Amino acid sequence: MWCGVSEHPYAQLTPERVLDALSEIGLDVDGRLSALSSYENRVYLAHRHDEPPVVAKFYRPGRWSELQIREEHRFALQLVEQEVPMVAPLVLAGDTLHRFVAEQDTAFWFAVAPRRGGRQPDCDDPEVLTWLGRFLARMHAVGEQEAFVHRPELNLHTLGWDSHRDLMASGLIDPAQQSAWDAAASLALQAVQEATQDTSPRILRLHGDAHLGNVLWTPLDMPQGGPHFVDLDDARMGPAVQDLWMLVSPDARDRGWQWACLIEGYEQVRPFDRQELRWVEPLRTLRIIHYSAWLARRVDDPAFVQHFPWFATPAYWSEQIATLLEQAEDRKSTRLNSSHSQQSRMPSSA
Repeated sequence: MWCGVSEHPYAQLTPERVLDALSEIGLDVDGRLSALSSYENRVYLAHRHDEPPVVAKFYRPGRWSELQIREEHRFALQLVEQEVPMVAPLVLAGDTLHRFVAEQDTAFWFAVAPRRGGRQPDCDDPEVLTWLGRFLARMHAVGEQEAFVHRPELNLHTLGWDSHRDLMASGLIDPAQQSAWDAAASLALQAVQEATQDTSPRILRLHGDAHLGNVLWTPLDMPQGGPHFVDLDDARMGPAVQDLWMLVSPDARDRGWQWACLIEGYEQVRPFDRQELRWVEPLRTLRIIHYSAWLARRVDDPAFVQHFPWFATPAYWSEQIATLLEQAEDRKSTRLNSSHSQQSRMPSSA
């Protein structure tokens, strides 16, 4: 369970200091400030005198370097330039990225973007999924024009083994369950390696965290109707399928037609390598382990303690062990079925 939480750098980011930071870059804020639901960063809706409100994001100290954040901003601005719906940071005081120093020399990188609303897209609608496929393909068409230099690549080591290492060293796994979790996670990661070792998908700049909560849909009878992204905080290099699989239901009854719609829309813009579908379950495994590590790395942040009270309980680790064993078994079954299928197509040696 959560324990030993000390003062986090965000404790110094009081509403008064947020307003000071915005005023320093020339924004005429009127004092009204609302915290938005964000745990990774601190995000605020700031109202201005005689101007529309803006959204200010204060990056988590220590997570991304200045160069990594600037690559995120460059990607967002390139998307806007090529008319891909994306809420990009505003250029204020000559830059999109700003630095604010609070007391005790704690510094925050922050950016400001226009406010744009929307709702979660309806993925039970085939037309919406087809549109989302076109939208993601347009993003990837921009993403493949150049590579990130400073932001990481999504792979077995960065999301899998690094997360495994950090969790084992965290002291947050119930001692009575640590060996079982270690064994289950190691088995699942070995299954990922075996499932993907003979594939080399093309990697490109991705959104990186394209789940339904990060895609907003504006009604079509409104200006700029359709889907748009508001956050590239997890942008990194990786295979295109990473930005598609989380939009598809894990329910077998819906999975087939949803993939068909997504790929149909995607291929109206750029080709999709169907070999990448072999990466879907491995990517799911990596996300499961990485999510636990993401929480564990934030044990000093009271916001996480408040909103994720179930993390690191014995019940949580029991569920994780069962899930990882299931993922490993699914990968094993898939490999066996694939092997039997290949053998059935081989000519006899008569």
